[in-house]
Amino acid sequence: MNASAQDQIVARATTRKIIHIDMDAFYASVEQRDNPDLRGKPVAVGGSAERGVVAAASYEARKFGVRSAMPSVTARRQCPHLIFVKPRFEVYKAISRQIRDIFAEHTPIIEPLSLDEAYLDVTENLQGIALARDVALRIRERIKIETGLNASAGISYNKFLAKLASDHRKPNGQYVISPEMGTAFVEALPVGKFHGIGPATSAKFNALGIYNGLDIRNQSLDFLQHHFGKSGAYYYWISRGVDDRPVRANRIRKSAGAENTFSSDLTEFDAMVAELQPLVDKVWRHCEATGNRGRTVTLKVKFSDFEIITRARSVSAPVDNRDDLERLAVELLQAEMPLPKSVRLLGVSLSSLQTGTEPQLDLPI
Repeated sequence: MNASAQDQIVARATTRKIIHIDMDAFYASVEQRDNPDLRGKPVAVGGSAERGVVAAASYEARKFGVRSAMPSVTARRQCPHLIFVKPRFEVYKAISRQIRDIFAEHTPIIEPLSLDEAYLDVTENLQGIALARDVALRIRERIKIETGLNASAGISYNKFLAKLASDHRKPNGQYVISPEMGTAFVEALPVGKFHGIGPATSAKFNALGIYNGLDIRNQSLDFLQHHFGKSGAYYYWISRGVDDRPVRANRIRKSAGAENTFSSDLTEFDAMVAELQPLVDKVWRHCEATGNRGRTVTLKVKFSDFEIITRARSVSAPVDNRDDLERLAVELLQAEMPLPKSVRLLGVSLSSLQTGTEPQLDLPI
């Protein structure tokens, strides 16, 4: 690709105004809002002192290294005075709907990523506000007034940079990455900080002598595609501050899942099958409510030592009833019996969904 063609792509990709809104420690902040005794204290939502994992941690808990998805026993070790609170997902969903209504006052182009996070395209906003940063300020002020909660915002000309920007001034802040700043902002960024690059890919980059955005930018498109396949083109462009993905209103949910951590580890097949029933019920309730149907059933097993395995089966036609979903999940489990270790968690998900508008959400019970 010649320099002129690249310049045209960059110019076309810098005309949008994208906001990424991210609620600050959402679940934990809701619990602190509703229970004054929790304010200013380290709080973990989900799990318990002995079992499960942390779904969310307050900023007071994060100072001790407590993070979401951390085993509860590890979190307790990090922060001995950590307070565990049971999640209230119906409350979180109701607040999320309030926040979504505030978004809709400014733009119909909203792409929710989860209950507490969304992209907004405000290139042409409904309030006629000239600057995207002022739209973000207005939205954050309304969220604070109506919910009592803090939100952070990132503003930029594409989704990749907007998400990076929202992390830059957390909590309760916002940051703008303009087209003039984009390339320089990315070039100093360690590859492990790029959204979409996990530990394994980061290690692969490092093994190739690539450590930051500038190092990626110095590679040819052919080199990146050779080593990273289809993702190579994405890395090539984001290292130049270019991300042409649109904000997708009514984003199609790709999977629905539910999982549960048990109060004591399971070893018997029949006991595990019994525990699969409410998980299958919850997944199928979502499918019925949204009209979603999927072709791939995945079973997740977490052992007592926290090792995780997943097993999946895809069928030719979408699963169209609860009993088939249960049968496929049980067959996946049966194929692994006898399991080598006791089981502390089971999960079931249905993916390759064909319809639906809600963001993916794993639903603990």
